[in-house]
Amino acid sequence: MNFNNISFILHKPQLSENIGLCARAMKNFGFNNLSVIEPKPIFPNDKIIATSVGAKDIIKKTKVYSNLEKSIDKTDILIATSARFRNKNIKHISLDQLKKINFTKRVSFLFGSEASGLTNDEVSYADYTLQIPSNSKFRSLNLSHSLVIVAQTVSYLISTNKVDFQKSKKIQTATKKEITSMLNFCLSTLENQNFFKQKAKKPIMIENLRSIFYKMELSKKETRILSSVFAGLTKKP
Repeated sequence: MNFNNISFILHKPQLSENIGLCARAMKNFGFNNLSVIEPKPIFPNDKIIATSVGAKDIIKKTKVYSNLEKSIDKTDILIATSARFRNKNIKHISLDQLKKINFTKRVSFLFGSEASGLTNDEVSYADYTLQIPSNSKFRSLNLSHSLVIVAQTVSYLISTNKVDFQKSKKIQTATKKEITSMLNFCLSTLENQNFFKQKAKKPIMIENLRSIFYKMELSKKETRILSSVFAGLTKKP
């Protein structure tokens, strides 16, 4: 298994120090793929470089994105970290259960902003949500602290090969980009069929549809089949 398959994504980070510390934590455990989405501070800046200490190389090659969807184009499995309970049908995974993840795939860990974490809409892009065990009366962890816990756990699992995942090599998992393409085709088809009659409910309906498709762990073949089904809906009988 390759450490290069693992990526860490910071969604709208607010503090330069946290970005630098996250890069440092990643390098401590052998990871080097960092992405930031709409960072509040200018990126990069002197404070980010200073707090990254020996991880300047990670900062220099960090990818900056304008939105979440673009940042996960090359991701096969997205795991969103969250300290909050979600009143949604979401697949949860614990740190110990990470050994069931297929780390030969491209796996990304998504972290929310320091102030507000991740919204339900942002979580709907994920295959799993991960909650780090902590004091039930004070669950909120610093961004860099959360990342270092995940990085250490994943590094240990990969280094010791303590991964339980087994799946036929003939089954190719669909990437987020392929699922997004299929989903956008589905949404445009539904739009043309006047499915979204109640405009006020349209955003939450799209969020729920996205969540359904992303947590299904679709294969490339299954996304093609679904696209064909949606295309068939537009044909006249």
